[in-house]
Amino acid sequence: MSNLKATKRENLTSGSNNKLRADGFIPAVLYGGKDPNKSISVSKKELSNIINSDTFLSKVLELELDGKKEKVIPREVSYNVVSEEPIHIDFMRIVSGKKIILEIPVKFINHSDSPGLKRGGVLNIVRRKVELKCPAENIPDEIIVDLTGTDIGTSIKISSVNLPESVIPTITDRDFVVATVAAPTVIKEPEKPAEEVPVEGAEGEAPAEADAAGKDGEAQKKDDKAKEGGADKKPEEKKTAEKKPAEKK
Repeated sequence: MSNLKATKRENLTSGSNNKLRADGFIPAVLYGGKDPNKSISVSKKELSNIINSDTFLSKVLELELDGKKEKVIPREVSYNVVSEEPIHIDFMRIVSGKKIILEIPVKFINHSDSPGLKRGGVLNIVRRKVELKCPAENIPDEIIVDLTGTDIGTSIKISSVNLPESVIPTITDRDFVVATVAAPTVIKEPEKPAEEVPVEGAEGEAPAEADAAGKDGEAQKKDDKAKEGGADKKPEEKKTAEKKPAEKK
């Protein structure tokens, strides 16, 4: 059990509270039981190790105020919206014989002893916290769920969880599920892109090369025709020159 020292707050103005925060203290209120409510402050440094834990709001603390110690439990924490630093805490006195409703965090153990998880199964957590009605003198810090022997398809219900004596869930009309061991998720391989179909042409010839070769061939044919045409014209020119009559002297 963690021990925590508290100091009374005489000045309750917002200015004095801001000064307390600047000096490393958190304004708080202590209430519950037959004693009157008290305005107090606690050291932020003393709370730094437990205030951010999942079990803080269900953790029993021993609060010392004016030399008197009493068991309390944090009920609510207010945070600064910008810095996310705690700026106020409500503590409730624990009165013996009374029952308290709390949300208790669930802790899973022995993952390596689960056949289902060994075979690639996945632990699907349905409830990370369970609301319980607890005697003031028997408040658990956490609910322990043992995964030993759990296989794929196993549903872990609240009835199979060992709760402390006289601790009962607030949900009583059904045996609700806390977690399951689910089958592994199958990941599909991405489909391969379709292969490109080559354009018809010479074997091993790329389409662009085939087009270029075709264009070069057509150009070559045109040049050959032009040459042939020129060759045909030359004999005609010779014949014309031979038929021309000689000039008279």
